[in-house]
Amino acid sequence: MDTASTTASVAIYDMATARILAETTWEGRRRQTQDLLMMVRQALATADVAPDRLRALAVTTGPGSFTGVRIAISAAKGIALGLAIPPAIVGVPTLCVTAAPWLPLAAACHPAPTTCAVMHAGRRRYHWTCFAASDRLHRPDAEAHTTGTAAELAAFLSASAAGSFWLAGEVDAELAAAVGACAHLTVIEPVHGLRRAGVLAHLATLLLQAGRTETLTSLQPLYLREP
Repeated sequence: MDTASTTASVAIYDMATARILAETTWEGRRRQTQDLLMMVRQALATADVAPDRLRALAVTTGPGSFTGVRIAISAAKGIALGLAIPPAIVGVPTLCVTAAPWLPLAAACHPAPTTCAVMHAGRRRYHWTCFAASDRLHRPDAEAHTTGTAAELAAFLSASAAGSFWLAGEVDAELAAAVGACAHLTVIEPVHGLRRAGVLAHLATLLLQAGRTETLTSLQPLYLREP
């Protein structure tokens, strides 16, 4: 479940076969509280999966809106408490989901570019963080994220000594114009920037297999500034 921003998404994923069984992504428009559990029920029905078959729950932990991040985390905790067999819990930073589809492609390039994932932070500002192609399971903490204007992100990319970059995620017209002169930068078309819970589920499965899980107590929002 992902309700970290105005984009919201729910998926049912078969960990044994690495298949998405059902997925819905929509513009939440601050209706995530009303819509989320309804969409979860719909996804379970579409996949023909009873709730008691759930063995893991994955959620985005932030960055994102103060309320949006808390919605999916609270729902995951509530669902987990209601299941007879406690599910595994996996928290994934929001921008990991943005970057995840591109890291295997980046790893196939020589030299491999660094993927910079970006999302809106409100007030014409952006959150961003970077991912090396070689570390698909990287979960950046708050200190690894940066928040700033389009000009500040462009300056960061221009000044970096990391080599070539791919910029992925919520790239609007203002940001695209600001980074247009950055050398060694490829902007991934914004149509591909919509976060999908199916990607979240796949990434969470890899983290689960690596033993990198949470508890209901340790699953907490990742905030970049005081609400």
